[in-house]
Amino acid sequence: MKSLDDYIRVIPDFPEPGVLFRDITTVFQDADGMQIAIDEMQEKVKDLDFDVIAGAESRGFIYGAAMAYNLHKPLVLIRKKGKLPWKTESVDYDLEYGKATLEIHVDAVKPGQKVLLVDDLLATGGTVRAGAQLIEKLGGEVAGILVMIELKGLEGRSRLQGYRVDSVIAYEGK
Repeated sequence: MKSLDDYIRVIPDFPEPGVLFRDITTVFQDADGMQIAIDEMQEKVKDLDFDVIAGAESRGFIYGAAMAYNLHKPLVLIRKKGKLPWKTESVDYDLEYGKATLEIHVDAVKPGQKVLLVDDLLATGGTVRAGAQLIEKLGGEVAGILVMIELKGLEGRSRLQGYRVDSVIAYEGK
């Protein structure tokens, strides 16, 4: 049986020389790969108590939706600015080469709800931290953060002190 790592395509020197890009589209393209990914993510948080899953745009939607369906939990979407059609709460955050804004509907998380924040990648930690801040702005509690891949060389975990962070696969480099 293949491991999840076998389904991830590695593209050298993308987006710049010296970087090994971990392409997860190949996980989604294979039914076995997708099933392994969701099963392993759910296994990582089987001991965690949470009420809601929040998926961060855009690949966090895919993992989050599959997990929400399997676990019979509501799914909340955290999106880039201007993509949600109703009243929103927003957080600005720094990217490696600029700034961005994430938004969530103001009624997406109820005060006191425990939320599992799901995304595909933990790199510098900016996106995940902004997602956690949005949940907390609405009065929710971040029960945990779950990512498919963690790039340890970018030290994103250091920006998430105080949160439980689980990753399915952790790579040493960038």
